[in-house]
Amino acid sequence: MPENEGMSEAGAARAEELLLAAQGERVLLGIAGSPGSGKTTLARAIVERVNERAGGRPLAAHLPMDGFHLANTTLDALGRHDRKGAIDTFDAWGFVATLHRVAAEQTHTVYVPAFERAVDEPVAASIAIEPETRLVVVEGNYLLADAEPWSRIPSLLAESWFVSTPEDVRLARLIDRHTRHGRTPEAAEAWAREVDGANAAIIEPSRMRATRLVDGSQPEALRLDE
Repeated sequence: MPENEGMSEAGAARAEELLLAAQGERVLLGIAGSPGSGKTTLARAIVERVNERAGGRPLAAHLPMDGFHLANTTLDALGRHDRKGAIDTFDAWGFVATLHRVAAEQTHTVYVPAFERAVDEPVAASIAIEPETRLVVVEGNYLLADAEPWSRIPSLLAESWFVSTPEDVRLARLIDRHTRHGRTPEAAEAWAREVDGANAAIIEPSRMRATRLVDGSQPEALRLDE
């Protein structure tokens, strides 16, 4: 996977500093940002790099918010399917409860869901957070949203990073992503501007609550596959 090597190296180094300060306790690191910012790419790269440095042990794990999308049948019943990805199309309380579990339950494997684009649905127990995992990189759009229950998340995180990326860069990445996943170029642009754009209007102000800002503006280094 192409990645911004400098960014992932710096991120991994900071994550390891957090682990050292935690003295063996599990650390939750949050990475937030708007659709198309590159936050998933960064989260995966940090996990990969930390585990490489640990000799391949599962010292770090990626926990994406997208695994808590409501099922398509639920979105249909609620009349929200046409804006999937909006803040009210997730099981927010379930996500917060899972973060509490991950922080507290360190003597056995905790299984969490992941979002599978092939079926356009969350798949339960897709990710295993092992007892030896010390760093969990929590990633998603709304980690810093000032609304219940999202506002409970920052207190669970050792640090929260916001990936800040110019709108034109995000838009180009999103159109590419939606096209690769089957939409026509016209439909991809409409979704990126209208649905993703509406979500970004909520997400972008939340950067003020982050402990760190990350520059995600290098499209040649951050392949978007979120």
